[in-house]
Amino acid sequence: MLVKFFFLLRKTGVPVSITELLTLLEALKAGLGDLSAERFYYLARTCLVKDEKFYDRYDRAFAEHFKGVEDAFSMLERRLPADWLEKLTVRDFTDEEKAEIEAMGGWDKLMETLKKRLEEQKERHQGGSKWIGTAGTSPYGAYGYNPEGVRIGQDGGRNRSAVKVWDKREFANLDDKVELGTRNIKIALRRLRRFARRGVPDELALADTIDATARSGGWLDIKMQAERKNVIKILLLLDIGGSMDDHVKTCEELFSAARSEFKHLEHYYFHNFVYEALWKDNRRRFNEHIGTTEIIRTYGPDYKLIFVGDATMSPYEITHAGGSVEHWNPEPGSVWLERLVKQYPKFAWINPQPQSRWRQTASIEMTREMLEGRMYPLTLAGLDDVIDALT
Repeated sequence: MLVKFFFLLRKTGVPVSITELLTLLEALKAGLGDLSAERFYYLARTCLVKDEKFYDRYDRAFAEHFKGVEDAFSMLERRLPADWLEKLTVRDFTDEEKAEIEAMGGWDKLMETLKKRLEEQKERHQGGSKWIGTAGTSPYGAYGYNPEGVRIGQDGGRNRSAVKVWDKREFANLDDKVELGTRNIKIALRRLRRFARRGVPDELALADTIDATARSGGWLDIKMQAERKNVIKILLLLDIGGSMDDHVKTCEELFSAARSEFKHLEHYYFHNFVYEALWKDNRRRFNEHIGTTEIIRTYGPDYKLIFVGDATMSPYEITHAGGSVEHWNPEPGSVWLERLVKQYPKFAWINPQPQSRWRQTASIEMTREMLEGRMYPLTLAGLDDVIDALT
């Protein structure tokens, strides 16, 4: 099993050698792996991966090879009994059934009722409309349907109507080394570049040298100049995880192109909407936040601000304190968006969701309105519009 895993790592681009594999085998022989999938995951990563930039590739290879083992990542400290959320059936609801199911009547009511359910429920439940369970129309649980619910214990969204997600989720960083299927994105982004000569004059200025030599009657007069550099500064904020999983490949192509075209590029991640903190590394996002206020202080208004996200979420995530799907945000997301666009007058939002679907999603229309219409599709024509907005 480990030999196949070893070859899979090499196939995915992780530079692992026989020496690292033997080290892992020795560690397992010494009992360091225990019987925990989580302990084995970290032990194998420590032995086999020598550079953090390969962690994402390791994660993908691990998930592919060890399908069926228990989740290698910890859940939130407070857990519901596993049998309450056991996936016995997955029910698919018809459009008529979905139309009959009513939302609970607002954010406050939803949270208040969840608290009561946790206090009252004593056993597992399935297929109903009230308790925390599975395959029903209750707002709480897994593998069912409700237009406004709290998803608990489900490995991914089916209907994407949850306004809160109980489980701690891990997202991977976008890979800026991905090979583009087309050079068109790079070519489109080049319109945004602006060059200037700055720094030490250490480059031969051939035209000036020829002109000066001619003027001096043939005596060689060498002229030097500073290197020509792209001086555009970009602050890139990337939505990651959840519904954005559908757009990973396209966003990686955009990210890779931006990294290659702009020397002054700073990027941070957020989930669904911007709040009081962003992060650089998705593997450490629960522990290493960077305050949004600190980012505003660090990068001046000469930076051009670009959001990349599908803006598909519960409207509560934009309008309510505590509305974030994953944590309790002290201030609504709309407040932080206003602060960012006020600091960076040159801004645009790139949406990978097909433009034909935008009007069907309330949160997209709300975000567009706050951005004064500066939301553009992730297409070549859309990128042209983005560049026009930024310049």
